[in-house]
Amino acid sequence: MEIRSAARRGPKPKPDTRSNLIQVGVQTIHAEGFSATGIQSIVEKAHVPKGSFYNHFASKEAFGADVIDAYSDLGQEKLRTFLENADLGPLERIESYFDDRIRSFRENNYARGCLMGNFSAEAADHSSMIRERLARQFKAWGDLFEKCISEAQDRGEVGSQLPPAVLARFIFNSWEGALLRMRAEKSDTPLLDFKDVIFGSILVRRYVD
Repeated sequence: MEIRSAARRGPKPKPDTRSNLIQVGVQTIHAEGFSATGIQSIVEKAHVPKGSFYNHFASKEAFGADVIDAYSDLGQEKLRTFLENADLGPLERIESYFDDRIRSFRENNYARGCLMGNFSAEAADHSSMIRERLARQFKAWGDLFEKCISEAQDRGEVGSQLPPAVLARFIFNSWEGALLRMRAEKSDTPLLDFKDVIFGSILVRRYVD
């Protein structure tokens, strides 16, 4: 890991430079992977001098952690548009989210998958900072699913044999695994299998009056 002191003299860093670097980082790391992405590549694509990078980030590791946060925040914003849609029942919201994601992966030829899942496979074993950031963001995503599943249980749409937190973690973990298989096979079969099991056996819809 490249590490430099966070203390810097000179002009105060521009906030938009930091945001620009992170945006470029999300796109580049998602496409090329964390290890294969160099700082020089990031600053060139962001059109900033290399010294500007270290005005904002103490190391590539710290940059990667902030990239995870930015990616997760964007993903959660999209997730909320589905899971907080009051026009649909809670199970319909969850299913519509996964349907949207499957369509998107088809359109992109099953490439890239989830950036957080990619980071988990590539860097979590080697960086406690990355690992802790991933755990925090995975929990944030799980909390959104948990809230929706809890609502479905309260309405009697699904059984309450398992706590919503357990179901939410299982569903999200299974989805991440399906995305890895999707990339390996370049096929939507793992994603469709995921849907069949989740909505055919785990979140079995009960029809209530």
